[in-house]
Amino acid sequence: MDQTILLESINIIDNKSEKPVQVTDLAYHSDKVKEGNIFVCIRGYKTDGHLFLKEAEKKGAAAAVVEYFVDGVAIPQYRVENSRLALAALADRFYDHPSGKFKLTGITATNGKTTTTYMTNAIFEEQGLKTGMIGTVVVKTGDRIRPAELTTPESLDLHRYFQEMVEQNVTHAVMEVSSSGLELNRVGCVDFNTVVVNNISREHIDLHGSFEAYFNAKASLVRNAGRHQWAVFNLDCPYTESLVNETKAKTFTYGLKNREADCLVNNLDLSSGRARFEVEIKRKEPVEIFENQPAAFTIELSVLGLHSVYNAMAAILVGLLHKIPAEIMQKALKSFKGVERRFELIFEDDYKVIDDHFANSGNIHVTLETLKMMEYRKVHMVYAIRGSRGITVNRENAEAIAYWVPQLGLNKVIATTSSGHVGEKDLVTAEEKQVFQSVMDEAGIKTEIYAELPEAISRGLAETESGDVLLLAGCQGMDYGASVCLGQIHVLRPELPKELVFIALKNRVAGV
Repeated sequence: MDQTILLESINIIDNKSEKPVQVTDLAYHSDKVKEGNIFVCIRGYKTDGHLFLKEAEKKGAAAAVVEYFVDGVAIPQYRVENSRLALAALADRFYDHPSGKFKLTGITATNGKTTTTYMTNAIFEEQGLKTGMIGTVVVKTGDRIRPAELTTPESLDLHRYFQEMVEQNVTHAVMEVSSSGLELNRVGCVDFNTVVVNNISREHIDLHGSFEAYFNAKASLVRNAGRHQWAVFNLDCPYTESLVNETKAKTFTYGLKNREADCLVNNLDLSSGRARFEVEIKRKEPVEIFENQPAAFTIELSVLGLHSVYNAMAAILVGLLHKIPAEIMQKALKSFKGVERRFELIFEDDYKVIDDHFANSGNIHVTLETLKMMEYRKVHMVYAIRGSRGITVNRENAEAIAYWVPQLGLNKVIATTSSGHVGEKDLVTAEEKQVFQSVMDEAGIKTEIYAELPEAISRGLAETESGDVLLLAGCQGMDYGASVCLGQIHVLRPELPKELVFIALKNRVAGV
């Protein structure tokens, strides 16, 4: 591509040693530079791409986009105010605006992005559409599937994936949009057809500096949406509801508790843990979208949890906006088996074992509210304290647990620092352990804290009887919980077929 045409997409403040070149590709990592590339120097949290410009030049870079000029470099340098914004604009132009060539849905939430994305993809696939999907677990560009490296890829990689989707004749795609992806302009120049905000609660404060900054990053997805787009909101979340009037996009809302929503959840039954409910479509305009849909229809989920209801509603509204018939969505969601570690039922015999990614207080409240709505004799909890995330997050998590302990009739909380099952970046500090213990002590809740994950799970299993539920709760510290727990059950219950005990580990990614 001609350099002049490509550089028209960005605002160049100044240039150094300008000369025309033919551009073969773009790169932002010096290790991936090839002959004829434009190298975009990005300043990150840990390093600065400008430090690698000379290396990129040696590998054949034809020009560079910089935020400040680097001495001793002969290739042309084009200075911009924000190289991340420039990278997104250059990638979009280089691949000829690929995200505008299919219908793209972007989903953000503190909790449930992955599950909602998978549910939406399942609905599209059930309709027989050629789909793409980008998120925490995988990147799917039509027929090609690969492991994901970032929840929201860097903008150059993202637009390259979009171009693969175009080449694969994808018609509908869905992607997770993280707060960091928004703040770092990874979704710059992306042409969303629909954007979704499922929920917002306190998380990633260490990355953004404050909850306000985190909230504003999330909010930018809908604040930046245009009149040609749709924005889907969960009105039961006060932070999400506050954004409804802050977008130019056409809005479509859902709720269980907030009865002013466009689509309502009625007659919710969570007694088995698997939800059955009625979707009522109160608002049916524009007519061309909703004319063939019933006013109400029933949804049955195979996955557990109240949060699954909200995730499903977000996916259903996206489906409605894409004219997917109700019966297709019913079939897709009933057959959807879930995403690992998201209130996942990993063992079901005379008692149940549920594995959940307890990330933050919002996640904890929704998960434990679901447990309260289920039928069981007793519930037991093994909680992995969240390591190296700071005192604030761990205090809020502990306070959320303490709130539900008396309501769930828990006799105590079994906790672990998971010392032998986490890496250095997830080790629980003495201060984090102490703040957890302090909150439990102040609430008068009995606790047992074990250094090792297997010891804590063994204790939990020892107290679990017929008719009970054992909840394995926690982030990285509990990633190995399922394999540890099922291994112990296999020893304790040798009469059970091995394939039955370990079925939840089939195709599992976490903790294997």
